[in-house]
Amino acid sequence: MGYLGFLFASSSKRSTTHDVQPDLTTLYPPKKAIARLQPKAPSVPMPMEIVMTILESAYEGEDVPAYNALLKNTALVCKNWSSVAQKLLFRNVTLTNQTAAIAFQQAVDRATPRGCYLGDAVVRMKVVLDQKQRYRLSHKSFARAVSLCPNLYELSVSLYGEGAPGLDIIGSPDASRMKRSAPSFDERTLDILRAGPQISALQFCNWSDNSSSLLQLLDVWPSLTSLDISGTTPQLERDNAEPFPCVLRELRTNFQSSPSMEFMRWLLHNSVGSLKVLDLAREPHPDMLEYFISEHGATLESLSLPTCGTHEAAAAVRRCAALRELKIEGAWASPRVFQTLPAGLQHLAFSVDSDTSLQPVIQAIKRSTDIRVVTMHVWHGGDKHPQLPAVRIACTINGIELRQTNEIPAFRAITRGDPVPTSTYPRTRSFNNLLYMASCASTTL
Repeated sequence: MGYLGFLFASSSKRSTTHDVQPDLTTLYPPKKAIARLQPKAPSVPMPMEIVMTILESAYEGEDVPAYNALLKNTALVCKNWSSVAQKLLFRNVTLTNQTAAIAFQQAVDRATPRGCYLGDAVVRMKVVLDQKQRYRLSHKSFARAVSLCPNLYELSVSLYGEGAPGLDIIGSPDASRMKRSAPSFDERTLDILRAGPQISALQFCNWSDNSSSLLQLLDVWPSLTSLDISGTTPQLERDNAEPFPCVLRELRTNFQSSPSMEFMRWLLHNSVGSLKVLDLAREPHPDMLEYFISEHGATLESLSLPTCGTHEAAAAVRRCAALRELKIEGAWASPRVFQTLPAGLQHLAFSVDSDTSLQPVIQAIKRSTDIRVVTMHVWHGGDKHPQLPAVRIACTINGIELRQTNEIPAFRAITRGDPVPTSTYPRTRSFNNLLYMASCASTTL
């Protein structure tokens, strides 16, 4: 076969191989349909009422620093959110020195709409009057700050004295700290306070030798219904003093030494029939406990005792017929306390260590038809107590919420006069519902 024959054969072979022609339309990708831009729905800002409610629901009273950090971050989202977050930040104000007081007074200046907005938001204020500080908060600045907050409900005052040169040693025993001197409030300061808001709750912690400052503040606010006093034991300036005019609902004390019976009678003279919460951080004298129960036991709904190891103390608890909450901070209590708990008790709080007798507690839980919450402070080997699982089982069988903490501040925060603490589950569910409402509002409004 010559050259021409070879070419012809090759051409025939190629024709045979490609007798099926390819679809040229697959060599290039099809053109995409032109996307028609849809008009974007106008964005609707989330209602500020929902933002406020969500941020309020995130509040945890025992973790204020974390909550404030959340609010500070929220304030950076946008201008509207910043206004809401700042209002919540100003609900709880702390002033520890003169610099902070000056900045606060400028922020809540009543001559400006913004100042009124922030000043009206303040509900709780904590001030520190420390004579050892170089730029200490002055009494007049303290009074001025209070006067700028018309809706102030609760005021906490911590008073620290100044020791003599060379004798004021940091870390000295409590008895030495009490010998530090601090000035009383002058009349101008008291006049400013009287012209300010009529607060309902006062916390006063006195670490000085000044026993008259408390009486001065008590004279300013006849509107008080809640009083929390600690530190230096107060004394009456005269025996024939007029009774304290306030009708108290709550009283909490933590004195370095037991106050006199005369002082307590003076303080609670007008509170017979109204006192609902009694929290004693130090063990009272038997005569003092008998006074509390005989005069106020019939109306007490919350009773907190450091210990309850005597038959007299157990009998005193039984006499509180209206009791809804009982807290015993010590890790040991007389079995008789739990054998005859008042009918209607809803919240039982106690401490557990390695030697605590839990069998009376377990039996009390099994018998009761009213207990809804049990709070335990577990410490000093209590987490390995052999009867601890039995407590959990008894609570589960009886549908009782069991709370456990290893920290005494958390234990005290949970048990502060609320017969049935708010359950964490409803709080979480409510918070999730609010988030769902917020998402719906942002997409459908």
